[in-house]
Amino acid sequence: MKGVAGIRTEEQSGIIYTAFSYFLWGILPIYWKWLDHVPADEILANRIFWSFWFMIVFLIVIKKFPEFWKMIKGMMQTKKKLAALATASLLVSLNWFIYIWAVNTDQMVEASLGYYINPLVSVLLGVFILREKMTKAQVISFILAAVGVLVLTASYGRFPWIAVGLAVSFGLYGLAKKLIKVDSDIGLTLETMTTAPFALIYLIYLSSQGNISLFHLSAGTDWLLIAGGAVTAVPLLYFAKGAQRIPLYMVGFLQYIAPTLTLILGVFFYGEPFTQTHLVAFAFIWSALTIFSVSRMKRVKRRTKAQEKCA
Repeated sequence: MKGVAGIRTEEQSGIIYTAFSYFLWGILPIYWKWLDHVPADEILANRIFWSFWFMIVFLIVIKKFPEFWKMIKGMMQTKKKLAALATASLLVSLNWFIYIWAVNTDQMVEASLGYYINPLVSVLLGVFILREKMTKAQVISFILAAVGVLVLTASYGRFPWIAVGLAVSFGLYGLAKKLIKVDSDIGLTLETMTTAPFALIYLIYLSSQGNISLFHLSAGTDWLLIAGGAVTAVPLLYFAKGAQRIPLYMVGFLQYIAPTLTLILGVFFYGEPFTQTHLVAFAFIWSALTIFSVSRMKRVKRRTKAQEKCA
């Protein structure tokens, strides 16, 4: 058994790893901004293709490729898991595309909103798809968040589809992942493996049309597109290393690092507008998240205490 000091050290390292992963996700827009001269669809195709090969090399290095290969064989025999994998791959690709497009069209504020409301959307999806019951705190949180979205809708004169699209696609992605249940490194490899052939075909098509940026603009652009694979994988690997060492409620709190950094970047570094209407809308959403997070933390602690008593 681990001593108290050992547990604390492990939890501290877990917090560092997890917080660092969210920090990397939060500043990721800077990277995509460096590629804003490349169309979002081509960035996405490169991101998928090079992520796959980066993960293959990574799995070989850490000697998990046999496990990955075994997982592929197992999925080929299970239609349900195969369908879940295909669905997860499409959803994460859609999420990546919306995010890249939002960043490179100066809509980072709305993109950050999407990841703020994602936990609430996930709860709502659980209610409608998994028939889960909402607590009073969750109902209040959802109503407050909905008011925030409506305020933005009235302000924009249009539905904030970027925010909702990011939240819903990532929420559905999470549901699909529940059916697969694999380590995050193998999971990312499987997901990109599913879409990598299509990404390659699309890149070949762009090349045949003379509209490709890869290997046609500059060495800097080439390296940024290729390194997008590592940039995609590294935060996920840190997250996987950290999240397993800390309680779920702590992961819940730390996840807001990413959208907060994205919001700060959008407003203070890239000069995106943040009006009084934005402030009102975000105030509703931040209030919703506070109620939601505190409620979840209390429930997790109660459950932990109950389990300790039973043990």
